[in-house]
Amino acid sequence: MRCHFPFDDKMNKRFVALLIWFGLLQITARVMAQEKKENYFHDPFLQVSNAIVSCPQPEGPQLTRAEMRAEAHWRVERGTSCFQDGRCRLPNAYLYDQEIIPRVRKAILAAGRFDDSSIWVEGQRRWVWLKGCVHSQQQSTEIESVVRRIDDVEAVINQLKVVK
Repeated sequence: MRCHFPFDDKMNKRFVALLIWFGLLQITARVMAQEKKENYFHDPFLQVSNAIVSCPQPEGPQLTRAEMRAEAHWRVERGTSCFQDGRCRLPNAYLYDQEIIPRVRKAILAAGRFDDSSIWVEGQRRWVWLKGCVHSQQQSTEIESVVRRIDDVEAVINQLKVVK
């Protein structure tokens, strides 16, 4: 016994094909949504302080495999242009990060004024991202100033949020 749809055979085949296509699309979307994110490029990401309990931890340099592949070429160009332009002594700007970020953490802690904050630092190509929460805009500005004075830091991206 065959199941009949109120369409002719050609329409039935199209309908079934469309259902299969939508099913595959759903499966693909679920797999992509569940794709694991990792720090494929090993960009340093450190927590400096954690006094503000309500401050959510930033994601950090996590990428999916597809995002990593899309980023790879761009990173090579950005990393080596620093050396080619004479702005870096090392052949790639990303080579500085593993050494810079621990110094950033050390400088913020040594200042002794930011223990009441929750700060994470991330490094990519001599750029430092400040993430987390502070109690005032002045505190945010002061932390940024401390980091800007560190040798080999090219830029500081201050993403600190002020919370009361």
